[in-house]
Amino acid sequence: MPNWLLPENIADVLPSEARKIEELRRLMLDNFRLYGYELVMPPMLEYLESLLTGAGEDTDLRTFKLVDQLSGRMLGLRADMTTQVARIDAHLLNRASVTRLCYAGSVLHTRPSGLHATREPLQIGAEIYGHAGLEADAEIQELALASLALAGFTSARLDLSHVGVLRAITDSDAAASRDAAQIVQLLRAKDVPGLQALTRDYTPVVRDALLALPSLYGSVEVLGRARELLPDLPGISKALAELAALAASALGRAEVAIDLADLRGYQYESGAMFALYVPGLPNAVARGGRYDHVGEAFGRARPATGFSLDLRELARLLPTAERKHSIRAPWGNAPELKEKIAELRKSGEVVIQSLPGHSNELDEFECDRALVLDDNGSNWILKNLG
Repeated sequence: MPNWLLPENIADVLPSEARKIEELRRLMLDNFRLYGYELVMPPMLEYLESLLTGAGEDTDLRTFKLVDQLSGRMLGLRADMTTQVARIDAHLLNRASVTRLCYAGSVLHTRPSGLHATREPLQIGAEIYGHAGLEADAEIQELALASLALAGFTSARLDLSHVGVLRAITDSDAAASRDAAQIVQLLRAKDVPGLQALTRDYTPVVRDALLALPSLYGSVEVLGRARELLPDLPGISKALAELAALAASALGRAEVAIDLADLRGYQYESGAMFALYVPGLPNAVARGGRYDHVGEAFGRARPATGFSLDLRELARLLPTAERKHSIRAPWGNAPELKEKIAELRKSGEVVIQSLPGHSNELDEFECDRALVLDDNGSNWILKNLG
């Protein structure tokens, strides 16, 4: 096998694509800062027990594991940065007040999340710690939509769900509580026959509620149907009220849908969850939600909510960027030439010096002007190239 081949679902990012990704990263991080989010940079690898604390089985299966040659302990290459940022909030910052943090960096997955997905996503996201109210969820939802708008996606669909609905149902029946993990898998797959078989011996109220969940998806009117079909439990009423408020806050900015069986992230989410979809991609381009209990695993319970997305996947949907107009200059050490090139670069122009004996082959730049000496041979001037 040729030694330059890369592993499956791992790829180099070439100049034009890399530029799109980097520009998106800068735009989003700068926008996060305008909302008051502080940038943190967690390490690529950590001791496994720290990395997987509160992360759930899905993250465990996606995590590359290796042995530390210094300590002999197991290390993990991060598959998600959310718990790392929660650790930073809990232990390193240890603030009593509300903390807003953002991040951007590569993560690694043992298996791709989809047919054409990379195993090295470039994850960017934002998190709020310390506020349990719905205001934090609304801000994160707004920030996620603003991030897509910065990338040029003005027609996004926001799907809302809430883990509190299922937890309220299963907590009212011992058998359902025991089978919660299996119920989640069946609901995520919309496997109604499997759900019917599993719930055969549950109490009728719980069984009917669980069987109703796969059908409770669609426009915001679904919330009204949910109130009719689901039992009148405090946890369900609270969850539906929160979903109604979050849906109202997004109206006019995105198409809003409800899917009470969309339970991705159920293992560590604790409240409202959302997924964002854009034209051209069947899978969610961004996901977020509340995960209050994750901080408990680090010894400090803190309300928390946030979102993240994969910049590489988002950039792949964007058109190829236009080549940037630039200036071709000769190679030389003459002080006047160097001074002129420095002056042009300081003004924001791209100046590419041609090395002796070589032509320029560029993906990102189009040299439409040249730096040449005037007819008197005394001044460097710009000449338009045909």
